[in-house]
This record gives sequence, structure tokens and C-alpha cells, in this order.
Amino acid sequence: MKPKISLQTRLEYDAVAKGLADEGVVEGSMFGMPCLKIEKKMLAGLFGDAMTFKLPPEPREEALKLTGAEAFDPGMGRPMKEWVVIPLEHAATWPKYAEQALAFVRP
Repeated sequence: MKPKISLQTRLEYDAVAKGLADEGVVEGSMFGMPCLKIEKKMLAGLFGDAMTFKLPPEPREEALKLTGAEAFDPGMGRPMKEWVVIPLEHAATWPKYAEQALAFVRP
């Protein structure tokens, strides 16, 4: 079962999505969760009161040092190696990680 998404989380996510729109990033859905994509490649998503980001090693390690951040496991019992989930309390960092994720996955 997918975790609930609060209004505050949705507003923060929408702001990140809007900030990347000029870069060609579009909103979509993957694994039943809202996500951000560029040319069909997912770079970030919304998971409960957190955002997930696909990051290269250094930004990923930095993100994992944030309180409550962890490797993203979408419920399969196996974390996805390049993905990190960052809770709402760190929403101020989401735009930075979204930019890094975009640079990482951009074709």
C-alpha cells in the first residue's frame, strides 16, 4: 500500500516540478506514484511525505546524511541502488537534488 501524501508535500513537489519545466521535465506516474521524467527517464518521484531522487554517487552519499533520508525501497524489500528518499522536513533541499538528478539522467 502506498503511503499517503500530505498537501504540504504535494505543494513542495509541485514547486520542484514547476522549477524544472523549462528544462523539459514532465510529470508522470511510475509504480503508481507521481514522478518527474525527462524523455521517459524518471529522475524523481513522490513517495508519501518524501521525494525520491536518482542521484550519482557523491550527491547520493550527501543526501543519505540528512536525518531520515535512506536508500529508496519501493516495497520490494530491496533498495534501488541509485535512489534516495528525502523526507519533507528537508524539502528546502529538493530543488538542488532534483537538478542533480536531472543532470544525472538527462540523455
